[in-house]
Amino acid sequence: MVERVDAVAADERTLDQFLKNVERRALRMAELATANREEALDVVQDAMCGFVRHYANKPPAEWTPLFYRVLDNRLNDWHRRRQVRSRWLFSWSRSTDDDEADAIAEAPDANDPGPLLRLAGREAAAALEAALARLPARQRQAFLLRVWEGLDVAATAKAMGCSEGSVKTHLSRALAALRRALEEYA
Repeated sequence: MVERVDAVAADERTLDQFLKNVERRALRMAELATANREEALDVVQDAMCGFVRHYANKPPAEWTPLFYRVLDNRLNDWHRRRQVRSRWLFSWSRSTDDDEADAIAEAPDANDPGPLLRLAGREAAAALEAALARLPARQRQAFLLRVWEGLDVAATAKAMGCSEGSVKTHLSRALAALRRALEEYA
């Protein structure tokens, strides 16, 4: 009985660590998809709860594509609800609250490149974010899962619910569009 309790505790720690590892990247992906931090937080939280509820008993090696599949489904649900609301009710946008600063992101860096390079880096990052936001959803998803998350083609296909060939096509088109949009920063 004690061994079973220890095994359950170890499984919970492994699941906890997995969720901590994907949390920030999932939030960034959701922010790009929703363009609203608060909505993104809700979507990620809902995706994590759904993942734990349905897939926590799967082997940890399968968790990454499963989690991103759940996140993708939650983002699709969010977009559908948003379309219905805007169609039948009224459309209004809430401004995002920029007052909340991430303490880690704002911490001084010992290898600070200086104000001009920081400005150029910020401009390039803003241009990348804008270019990613302009990509079609499937291309953005393929880029984020393959390039940012480092998933292989098979895991990305599983997460996106499509064939490996579709992943390659979406990624190729996304990279071409990003290259065109970011030429001046190369």
